Amino acid sequence: MTSFINFIQAQGDTLRNALFTHIGLSLVSVALAMLIAIPLAIALMNHPRLGEVMLQITGVIQTIPSLAILGLLIPIVGIGTVPAIIALVLYALMPIFQNTYAGLTQIDANLLEAADAFGLSWWYKLFKIRLPLALPLIFSGIRIALVLVIGTATLASLIGGGGLGTFIMQGIQNNNNTELLVGAVCSAALAIIFSIGLRLLSHLSLKKLALVIGLLIVGLGGAFGFQAYQQQQHQEVVIAGKLGGEPEILMNMYRELIQQENPKLKVTLKPNFGNTTFIFRALQNKQVDIYPEFTGTVLQNLYPEKLKSHNPAQVYQQAHQVIQEKSDLTYLKPMAYENRYALAVDQQTAKRYHLKTVSDLARVSPQLSAAFENDFYHQQDGYQGLKRKYQLHFKNVKSMEPSLRYEALKNHQVQVVDAYTTDPQIKVQKLVVLKDDLAFFPPYQGAPLVRNELIKRHPEIQKSLNRLHNRISESEMIEMNYKVTVKHEKAQRVAHEYLKSYRLIR
Repeated sequence: MTSFINFIQAQGDTLRNALFTHIGLSLVSVALAMLIAIPLAIALMNHPRLGEVMLQITGVIQTIPSLAILGLLIPIVGIGTVPAIIALVLYALMPIFQNTYAGLTQIDANLLEAADAFGLSWWYKLFKIRLPLALPLIFSGIRIALVLVIGTATLASLIGGGGLGTFIMQGIQNNNNTELLVGAVCSAALAIIFSIGLRLLSHLSLKKLALVIGLLIVGLGGAFGFQAYQQQQHQEVVIAGKLGGEPEILMNMYRELIQQENPKLKVTLKPNFGNTTFIFRALQNKQVDIYPEFTGTVLQNLYPEKLKSHNPAQVYQQAHQVIQEKSDLTYLKPMAYENRYALAVDQQTAKRYHLKTVSDLARVSPQLSAAFENDFYHQQDGYQGLKRKYQLHFKNVKSMEPSLRYEALKNHQVQVVDAYTTDPQIKVQKLVVLKDDLAFFPPYQGAPLVRNELIKRHPEIQKSLNRLHNRISESEMIEMNYKVTVKHEKAQRVAHEYLKSYRLIR
């Protein structure tokens, strides 16, 4: 409890911003879903066949994984709050439409016949009979939708949308249970508070309710519009990064190096993008200006090409050339260390099965279970290609979040995990990294991937970021990752200390 309170005190401003963003995303999404679902239910209440079709459609939409919807929306509307709101609106449609439609169509037929006998108009019956009688069911649907949306909105952080999901994702990545708990508890508290609030609003008349909802939509729309305007006017450079402590360290280094040359330049960080595809699409769509990428990923994932060499310098030149030829991007000079893929086992497993290489592992793989990070599991330069190269046939393979696979190994739930060679868990858990004796994995040197337009506007940025060329050894990166992921030090401070120690900043 003490660490929980201390974390909230230390991260007060960040937490308040995340809460505001999360509330805004949730309320705007539910309000928009109401504006779509309730009129649609009214229009279809006398058309049962069409109503059933719409119930099926909204039900099918809710079965689509939220990450898949976000991935499909990024090429169309980019990253940030817009795709997050669209996805959340789609998820909120079913409970609101379903309950509104049920409430409007289950009214006693005798009551409606009596209204017709008195010659009451369609509008009068709607606002004086149908909607008041259906209101309890409508509110029930809105409450279900709001609780669902508040929980699902945590995924907005994976595409730069912010919110409480940032704390949850960082907590998982850094194995920081306090940070994870703060995000989860705040999200649950929001759901409870707003559920109670809706219960109180359900006692209002239709006119007062419509007024409250209208003021809410106008207020939130104005707040989001002003925020977008401010960002448009002042935001100059956006630096993004994938999930994990290492990208966050590099992002903070990039920011300090850039602002040293141009202190007036506004630099915004967007950490914890869900995967390579999300962040690369954001770069192509001009919603991100810079992010750190690895040479092996460029040639195996972004622009697949057969490697001409396994020499790190030559692989970088090949990646630099393909980026130059096939995109409006520039791949700046790489750092010294490589963050290669590898397979790792604990010392007990290595000793029991005499494991030193991946070929040794292939021999006994049918007896072992493995846990792989999501990207590694699906990529051709990861498990899919490695399996064919070494003829691996594990007894069981699970795909999970990066930090969780190390916990699974520690708890003996699996015997093999994928690893990045700069992961601090290798040091902490004293793991055995198996040699890639068939040279399957390409070199993975990290370097900034930058939009050409940004370099044309601010040519000094290229010079600033190239100050990291041939800097940061593997041992130094492992130590920095250890401080952020295990010791839970701030990535900003760790990055600053490194730059200061080598006099890369004044």
